[in-house]
Amino acid sequence: MTFYGREQQKKGIHKLFQSDVMKVLLLYGRRRVGKSELIKQCLRETSTAYIYYECKQTTELNNVDSLAALIAEKFNYPRLSFTGMEEILDFLFQRGNQEKLILVLDEYPYVRNTVKGMDSILQSLIDKYHDSSALKLIICGSFVDTMKSLLLDENPLYGRIDLTINLKPMDYYESAMFYPSFSDEDKVRLYSVFGGIPYYNRLVDPALSVRENITELIASPGARLENEVTMYLRSEISKIANANEVFEALAKGYSKYNDILSQSHVTSAPTMIDVLDRLIRMEVVSKQSPINEENNKRKSGYYIIDNLSRFFYRYVFRFSSQLNVMNPDLFYERYIEKDFHEKYVPLAFEEICRQYLIRQNKLELLPEPFMKIGKYYYDIPSENRNGEFDLVTEDQNGYIFYEVKFRKEPLTQTIIHKEIEQVKATNLNCYKYAFISRSGFHMEPEDNMIFIALHELYQ
Repeated sequence: MTFYGREQQKKGIHKLFQSDVMKVLLLYGRRRVGKSELIKQCLRETSTAYIYYECKQTTELNNVDSLAALIAEKFNYPRLSFTGMEEILDFLFQRGNQEKLILVLDEYPYVRNTVKGMDSILQSLIDKYHDSSALKLIICGSFVDTMKSLLLDENPLYGRIDLTINLKPMDYYESAMFYPSFSDEDKVRLYSVFGGIPYYNRLVDPALSVRENITELIASPGARLENEVTMYLRSEISKIANANEVFEALAKGYSKYNDILSQSHVTSAPTMIDVLDRLIRMEVVSKQSPINEENNKRKSGYYIIDNLSRFFYRYVFRFSSQLNVMNPDLFYERYIEKDFHEKYVPLAFEEICRQYLIRQNKLELLPEPFMKIGKYYYDIPSENRNGEFDLVTEDQNGYIFYEVKFRKEPLTQTIIHKEIEQVKATNLNCYKYAFISRSGFHMEPEDNMIFIALHELYQ
């Protein structure tokens, strides 16, 4: 199986492997984001001996027996007997005195919940062998809150972790590596549904169309990913009904707190705040403020950042009764197709363009690097109107306004000048106006314009 992307993270992990002294890596991220595959790929690329253990949701002795079996197999030992997790880990730390050794504790929260004082056990062993062992310890887990707690100053492991990686979903560019045979337009459509989660993207069948992949994988009864979103939520949230209510309101396009509260049936404001905070910590929802009003809570909005969740709640969850009694092709035609192409994908394309600009900025490929990117809030009291521009950057020269169009026809001079005049009417002082178009342009850019065609995003 080919491994795609994650070059920066791999570089950091290999640097840690190459050290001659003890190192501790904390790797965490949401479920399905590819943590285990990243570790396994790095292990395949190293010559250092390793023990990879996936902790189990069972008793301490069961975990100890399973880990002991791995040790016996790895080092060609007879089966050794250990009384507990502390003893077997002490054996491995001590082994690091003799040779370089990598120990991976994947799904660490499972054993942490089973073994009393597990964090303290690791802290004690790290301190004991810090100056003598060359062990590389990798602590990995999917329960983001639990893993983040290991970094808190009141945790025994505080100050003992050398490298922390919060593994995020891949961006649009790395995600497209999973389906290279599709057109650039279809790559946008696929990313709008399956996002940057490697597990989902590996399921995309190049022999099928975008529509067929959507139907096969999520928009039909019994589909592979039909219950993926709700299963993930149930693993982290006890009152799933409230999360469903919030997600459905967000998927319909409501982003302001009061609108979400009024559109959902969540019983109280404190409950709403708890649900939103939980979804943000799970990294499936984000709270965003305009770049020119960052401290104004009233201007902030909530947005689904996990594409599969957004698609699921917009179409599958919302019309689940119809899905269960209709032919999948007819269901797609009636409840998905028009809205998907005219509203859903163009909105996802805006996020792809934001990611493209950040990618270019980090690679220092822009004429002037920007410090901020996001929405821009404008207010025109004399006309009694206000609003937001979805994509604006700020650099040392000022603002650049970006208009993103995912339409079949090329942008004409009339459309472009009309957009610029509308921006000027809000008193947003831009020194450049940029346009990103799916279908290109019917004019050449003027001095204050930047034109970007879709194919440039995938070069």
